[in-house]
Amino acid sequence: MDRPSLPPQGRPEAEVLDDLKRFGQNDPDYRNHRIWSLVYHLDDAHDDFTAAAYRQYSSANGLNPAAFQSLKRMESEIVAMVATLLHGGPETCGVLTAGGTESCLMAVKTYRDMARKRRGVHRPNMAIPATAHVAWFKAAEYFGVTPRLLPMTADLATDVTRLNRKIDRNTVMVLGSAPEYPHGTIDAIAAMGKTAARRHVPLHIDACVGGMILPFMAMNGADLPEWDFRVPGVTSISTDLHKYGYTSKGASLILYRNLDLLKYQMFVYQDWPGGVFASPALLGTRPGGAYASAWAVMQKLGIQGYRDLAAQTTEAVEILKAGIANIDGLRILGHPQGPLLSFGSTESAVSIFAVADQLETKGWSVNRVQNPDGIHAMVTARHREVTEHYLSDLAQAVATVRADPKLARIGGAATYGMMAHVPLRGMVRAKVLDVFAEMYRAGGGKLRLDNRPRPPVPERLMARYAQWKARRS
Repeated sequence: MDRPSLPPQGRPEAEVLDDLKRFGQNDPDYRNHRIWSLVYHLDDAHDDFTAAAYRQYSSANGLNPAAFQSLKRMESEIVAMVATLLHGGPETCGVLTAGGTESCLMAVKTYRDMARKRRGVHRPNMAIPATAHVAWFKAAEYFGVTPRLLPMTADLATDVTRLNRKIDRNTVMVLGSAPEYPHGTIDAIAAMGKTAARRHVPLHIDACVGGMILPFMAMNGADLPEWDFRVPGVTSISTDLHKYGYTSKGASLILYRNLDLLKYQMFVYQDWPGGVFASPALLGTRPGGAYASAWAVMQKLGIQGYRDLAAQTTEAVEILKAGIANIDGLRILGHPQGPLLSFGSTESAVSIFAVADQLETKGWSVNRVQNPDGIHAMVTARHREVTEHYLSDLAQAVATVRADPKLARIGGAATYGMMAHVPLRGMVRAKVLDVFAEMYRAGGGKLRLDNRPRPPVPERLMARYAQWKARRS
């Protein structure tokens, strides 16, 4: 395949834009709300508004807040608005980041450096739930902080009774989720806060999912536990604006209880020939359009707008919960309290991964979870328009799989089933790395989960074991 290259001459703008539109023909159908993750879409008019705000500052750069004072003003106001929502005090401060992963990375870097300077910790660890978002495991690998996992209870909640024994003199932070991604449960933050405060360890709350919807659910009367800065012991919170804040992609926040904590996040180098350099977070250049879009959307929606969206989301979630519970062979996993949920199978004759395959044939974009196996749904306000259609297709998918057991042994069901149940997790990691890396081969590649060359004998034996284990579970 010839590698793409720059055209010798510039092309007409209309032609280029047509190409961009054509490129998206096989992308998930998010405008009709048939995807349950990745995208938080309201409507095209809202997209036009966010694009207009973004365009006004698309060339502006948040690298130097003294230069683009407009961006620093927006950032300061965004931080203040969200800090108020999350019951921060007068000293609560923070930084706009490019996404939830950057916010999570910054928390780990901050508390690692703080423990190193204040307590001389050089073999850092952190106590985090087994259900913590993968960004925390990425941060652990990037910054050399060993994760100590809090296991799940029988009902898939984080076992906070194990927290105290996970903390030692090298523990730099504790993590709680509000809610956690796999099942939508809010961790027992109050209990975690008591232990963290008693052991003098910072407690960060990952509210990248919940930060811009849980406060409005509570305003609407939802019975939710306290999880934010009201909880003694909570020292920082991350929350994504480009999720339930409905802003353009590239906008998240990390908030700290005070500036003394935030200082450990910042980078300063004073001896560079280019001049003294300071940066508040991971990125240098920070796109001004993301600032403008976030500020504009928050002004446009206001408290009542977000309450209305939260109410629609809650209604969709409750309809899904009830509908799934009424489908023979399915069950909700855990006790979801926020805007997302997962569900699995109650009988061996219904492979949940085969059900996922059937949903995809009906045009739904499906996410899968494991341990236990399930289908995941991140529910937004606009999903209320398709909940009945989704439940109808789901019931048909379950019936199809129950009537044809071989569906569990082919396609994505076989592949995901093997990856979920192979006991040698290093083998799974190596295989996923190979498949994923292939997408980045020079010239571009494709993600292929099916129709690959015949795997080696050890992998085939593991696949057979996985299928046997899945049938017995």
